Amino acid sequence: MKKRLLAALMAGAMALSMTACGSSGSDSAQSGSEDGSATAGNYEVGIIQLMQHEALDAATQGFQDKLTELVEAAGGTVEFDYQNASGDSANCAPIVSGFVSSNVDLIMANATAALQAAQAATADIPILGTSISDYGTALGVDNWTGTTGTNISGTTDLAPLDGQAQMLQELFPDAKNVGLLFCSAEPNSRYQIDTITPYLEEMGYTCTEYAFTDSNDVASVAQSAASGSDVIYIPTDNTAASCTEAIANVVVPAGVPVIAGEQGICSGCGVATLSIDYYELGELTGEMAYEILVNGANPGEMEVQPAPNFTKMYNTANAETLGVTIPDDYEAIAE
Repeated sequence: MKKRLLAALMAGAMALSMTACGSSGSDSAQSGSEDGSATAGNYEVGIIQLMQHEALDAATQGFQDKLTELVEAAGGTVEFDYQNASGDSANCAPIVSGFVSSNVDLIMANATAALQAAQAATADIPILGTSISDYGTALGVDNWTGTTGTNISGTTDLAPLDGQAQMLQELFPDAKNVGLLFCSAEPNSRYQIDTITPYLEEMGYTCTEYAFTDSNDVASVAQSAASGSDVIYIPTDNTAASCTEAIANVVVPAGVPVIAGEQGICSGCGVATLSIDYYELGELTGEMAYEILVNGANPGEMEVQPAPNFTKMYNTANAETLGVTIPDDYEAIAE
């Protein structure tokens, strides 16, 4: 009888111990509220951004604002460890390693090199990318279907490339030669160039690639492009985005207009773009982070999400300087 009583007491003690362990885990553990919705915990999120640039900055800000709003509304808190790689891909690996060592709850990787570093660093911590043109190319996934099946998902900033080609044709129907200016070190830029070229060639344009390797040869390659092109196309390219002044100093005096893949490049050296709102893209990424952190969503099963809206935009100063007539359905980029 005493043995049975002792066994019962030990079993009860073990059950209480297990219950205590389950309720005293990490601060990021979630629980259910009385209405059945999840209650947020306390989270630490590592943010790695490749470089400081208007578009990337907006995406990061939108992400932080939206995730903070959602987590606090659910009764939790979120802290961000923001790190900038200063435009050097080599800086991404140690930054992400620091996040892994700190065991952050989620990593947000802003731009392709940042996402690739995060992918290499951890297969366990959830990762969300943003400002990524093509995830299949960035992650080395063949036969891309929209989900990774791993710890990674995110949002894409790629505007429809056929729509960008149609914009170029709409504005410059009499042009013959299109120069494709991009950084050869950025795989997403290569993807965009390979995708848009057939569209342009079907429209009757002769396309020539002008690839620079880094910021040091942007001006010289831009000069070659301006000399051999009636109009230039620049994709969403991080190196080009950081060198728009150098490009503008070449193409504008040469009288060669630029169609850009995104608003930031267009505002610096372009005439028009079919672009997205990067702040909105960041907000969408923040919503995905909330689903992962608070509701337990599996990033590998979450489809990569496109930007919610695309807008025809133009650079008023460059359009006037180059004498380009802009249709009424284009929106002026705020100066």
